[in-house]
Amino acid sequence: MGALDGRIAIITGAGRGIGREHALLFAAEGAKVVVNDLGGAVDGSGDDRSAAEQVVDEITAAGGEAVANADDITDWDGGKRLVDTAIEAFGDLHVLINNAGILRDRVLVNMSEEDWDSVIHVHLKGHFVPTRHAAAYWREQTKAGREIKASVVNTSSTSGLLGNPGQSNYGAAKAGIAAFTTIAADELVRYGVRVNAIAPAARTRMTEQTPGLSDIVQAPADASAFDSWDPANVSPLVAYLATEGCPATGRVYFVQGGQVRLFQPWTMTDSIDKDDRWTVAELQAEMHRLGG
Repeated sequence: MGALDGRIAIITGAGRGIGREHALLFAAEGAKVVVNDLGGAVDGSGDDRSAAEQVVDEITAAGGEAVANADDITDWDGGKRLVDTAIEAFGDLHVLINNAGILRDRVLVNMSEEDWDSVIHVHLKGHFVPTRHAAAYWREQTKAGREIKASVVNTSSTSGLLGNPGQSNYGAAKAGIAAFTTIAADELVRYGVRVNAIAPAARTRMTEQTPGLSDIVQAPADASAFDSWDPANVSPLVAYLATEGCPATGRVYFVQGGQVRLFQPWTMTDSIDKDDRWTVAELQAEMHRLGG
C-alpha cells in the first residue's frame, strides 16, 4: 500500500529537477500523475515537450500510471485543459502541485521590464491559473454532494521569504506565492481543499545558476555521503502534504536534506503608541525603539 494510493495528481514543471522527483515518488506511492512541462530552458525560453514524456515513460516502466501534458500553465485555457487532462485520463483530481518556474536573475539596476514581467508571470500567474481551475472543479464537486479531500502544494522560496540579492523579481514572486497560499487556504477550506507551500533548497538547474549557491549545491565527493542538496529529498514532504489524511493547511515549510522547518508569517512585534497623531519630531525621538 502506498501513501497516495488512489490519489490523482497534477504536477507542473515535472519534466526535470524537483518536479520530476515529485512525479516519480508520487507514482511510486500509488498516485496517478499528470506530468506537466513545457520543457523550456531555465529562463523560460524554448519548448522541449519530450521532457514530460520521458518522465511518463519512467513511471510506466516502473509499473505506475501517468500521462504527459504540455499546456502553458500561465494561459487561462491551458490551465483548464490541464485540469481536464486529469479528469479525462483518470476520472478525478485530488492533488495539484504547483512547481513550474523560471529565473531571470539581475541586480535591480540592470533588470529589464521583460526580466521582471516574465518571472512574475510564470510564477505568480502560473500558480494562480491551475489553482483557479482546480478549485472551480472541487467547488462543483462539493455542490454535487461529494466529500472532497483535496490538496494544493505551492512552491515558494527563501529568496522571497528571507531575501537574496540579484533576485528581486524571483523573490517578489515567491513571497507573493506564500501570501497566495495562506489566502487560498482560508478561502478553499469550505470545499475540502487544503493549501500549503514549500520553500525547498535543492540542486536544480535554477539553483546552480543562483548567486551564492552555484558552488554550495554540488554533490559530495564521497558517493556514500548523504547528499543534502539532492532534489529527491524534497519530495517526501510534498507527498505527505498531498495525502488524504494530512491535516495541515495554510502553512509554508522550508525543506532541505533531512530538515523540515515551519515558517512564521509576517507578524507585528514591538510598538510605540500615543493617543494622538505623531509629529515628525516625536517620531525622530522615538523610532529608535522600533529599530528606526
